[in-house]
Amino acid sequence: MSAPAAPARVVSCPGCGKPASLGEANAWRPFCSERCRRTDLGAWASEAYRVEGKPAAGEDGPEGGGGEP
Repeated sequence: MSAPAAPARVVSCPGCGKPASLGEANAWRPFCSERCRRTDLGAWASEAYRVEGKPAAGEDGPEGGGGEP
């Protein structure tokens, strides 16, 4: 006999702040809905979020062209 599964942890959705379950029943975890998940993905795709760091070798500026003279 197996032990009952622990209840899923509930966190704030990173998109809207509503409660979101981290359990397997929530297909969009850690988001509360597909809409919040897609909004976040769109922000990454449009480069609204950026990870700070040094430019890689050969990158000139924010666009990172650097290959052609």
